[in-house]
Amino acid sequence: MVNILEGIFGVEKPIIGMVHFLPLPGNYLYDDIGGIEAILKGVIQDVEKLQSGGVDGIMFCNEHDRPYSFKAGVGTIAAMSYVIGKVKSQVKVPFGVDVLWDPIAVLGIAKVAGASFVREIFTNEYAGDMGMWHTNCHEVFSYRKLIKAENIKLFFNINAEFSAPVAPRPLSVVTKSVIMSSLPDALLVSGPVTGIVAKMNLFKEIKENAGEVPVLANTGVTSETVEDILKEVDGAIIGTAFKVDGITWNPVSQERVNKLMQKVNSLRKI
Repeated sequence: MVNILEGIFGVEKPIIGMVHFLPLPGNYLYDDIGGIEAILKGVIQDVEKLQSGGVDGIMFCNEHDRPYSFKAGVGTIAAMSYVIGKVKSQVKVPFGVDVLWDPIAVLGIAKVAGASFVREIFTNEYAGDMGMWHTNCHEVFSYRKLIKAENIKLFFNINAEFSAPVAPRPLSVVTKSVIMSSLPDALLVSGPVTGIVAKMNLFKEIKENAGEVPVLANTGVTSETVEDILKEVDGAIIGTAFKVDGITWNPVSQERVNKLMQKVNSLRKI
């Protein structure tokens, strides 16, 4: 049986490269001088480099919209929809959307843009840098049905960056519980913050309890860690390791994409 990831990306162990938008209108770090044209230019350049290097998918994200928020502003939603619409004809691989940290907004943008999947925090209750983090998976699924977006796959972060669960449980238990109660299409395993890898035992623990639901590494995958990680899980989402000097806020480095994807392709031939 072809799993969800193979159905979307057409390969085993897909690698999804992140395209991080520059700060968007209405956010503190937005560049009024460069404006939307600077954002569009940066997105186009990152898409070109990721595709040239051979990634299997792309995910658009407003990573630069700091300080982060639980509710996306109108400027974020409008700008992401506009820019993805402008660049969509140049995207030759399946793509997804991530909005930090608003699952309703991300579904709306994904529907308009024609995305195949979204990434978000859909379940659990967390406390962290941004305060209390409330989720409502039922509301998300109701909205998904309302806008006729059932074709858009939901990639669940099974653990959250920048925070900790209010009522901690073993991730093996959380994995089984989320699959039973909340219907994820895929599960994502994160480290404590962007760019930091999760402990290797977590990948194994979650994969062993996920059944037929695919599991991907969500943070910290590099040329050095990718082989060990792909032995445990079904794919990876990569942002920081693809950036110039390995810094999250920098543009994508063609050299880094080429190097990491060459490593992945060599592993696929084994």
